[in-house]
Amino acid sequence: MIRTDRSPMETRPCTIQPGFVETAAGSCLISTGKTRVICTASVEETVPPFLRDKGQGWVTAEYAMLPASTGRRKARDGIKKDGRSVEIQRLIGRSLRQAVDLTKLGERTITLDCDVLTADGGTRTASITGAYVALVMAVNRLMQDGLLDENPIVSQVAAVSAGIVEDQPLLDLCYTEDSRAQTDMNFVMNHRGEFIELQGTGEGRAFTNRELHCLLDAGRAGVRRLMKAQREALRGIGGHLLPLPMVVVASGNAHKLQELTALFRGVCRPVSMKEVGFEGDIDENGSTFEENARIKAECVMKATGLPTLADDSGLSVDALGGAPGIYSARYAGEHGNDRANNELLLKNMDGVADRTCRFVCAMALALPGQETRIVRGECEGTLLTALEGEGGFGYDPLFLYQNGQTFAQMSPEEKNQVSHRFHAVDQMRDVLRALF
Repeated sequence: MIRTDRSPMETRPCTIQPGFVETAAGSCLISTGKTRVICTASVEETVPPFLRDKGQGWVTAEYAMLPASTGRRKARDGIKKDGRSVEIQRLIGRSLRQAVDLTKLGERTITLDCDVLTADGGTRTASITGAYVALVMAVNRLMQDGLLDENPIVSQVAAVSAGIVEDQPLLDLCYTEDSRAQTDMNFVMNHRGEFIELQGTGEGRAFTNRELHCLLDAGRAGVRRLMKAQREALRGIGGHLLPLPMVVVASGNAHKLQELTALFRGVCRPVSMKEVGFEGDIDENGSTFEENARIKAECVMKATGLPTLADDSGLSVDALGGAPGIYSARYAGEHGNDRANNELLLKNMDGVADRTCRFVCAMALALPGQETRIVRGECEGTLLTALEGEGGFGYDPLFLYQNGQTFAQMSPEEKNQVSHRFHAVDQMRDVLRALF
């Protein structure tokens, strides 16, 4: 299958026009290629009978295709909807309920209506993606009106289709591709990279494990792009309610995770690799900071399927030919023994006049199905002959910055404004903003 309009793993152009229906509590017109869906959110101060007096709300959905949506007139849904519409609206409802803490919604119902104007494949996934925007807008209005004290939005949710057509894995199928698909899949995911719903069917033939993983990577990338479109659509009208994108940090160093959390505030939410279930060892056998950062990021990303950030940092002393370099954390033999590392460094530099040095940080971001991005940050300084300062970690007490203080004498906030990691993060922020 050869596409002429886009690459196999590229989504169709997606535009989301918020506020499309002025009378709705939240609404948008979402267009993915030629598929166009009006999504509205309506709020009722009541709940279904089975939820009355239980202190929680409800999110439900209805879905319909307008008569001319397919080019060939489709009969309107009557009192009894056709089976396909019922299946899809149930999917939309249970998918969007995952976005909300229903106990914080109060005893009220938000109904999401998805009406397909034109259908060219992917109407259910477009409906979920657009309905999420309408849902957040409705919640934002409830909060502005003082009807909600606490934000009930706990997840960002989007969906995309994928499949195999003429033995070629493809992302975001249009109708002609979908109608010929040997394998058809739909991915509904949250901002943590978790699956809310995964529908996969071998319609023309069974699919292999390799093909499944190829489609999984493509689906994750497609959902990430759609979530970016959602965020852009909600800017200024509810975007502040959305949780930050989650990025795994390929490190077990609590100090490093704490620093990165502060440095990436407002851009993403770093989490440790243990938090997402990665417990394995990583063989850092690269010869440069960049190679080791790539190895760590790609190892954890392949194991978890999640965007992963890794850095390889260390101290480079000119008089020692760049040592400790990539061996900074285990310079004295035992990994993470700061005292032994500092003592050995002072011993090796005893009597040496040239004390110029720099902290180096190479940072890599690995994404499923995409090329790994790498940036590098440096911070120049002078190596002292004795430890000074009680803060920081590693070689911080020996590293004298140009302000006359060691990193160990600075507050974490002061250090985070000048460090090698700050300079790498400053570049990586731009990379993350472009992706998320």
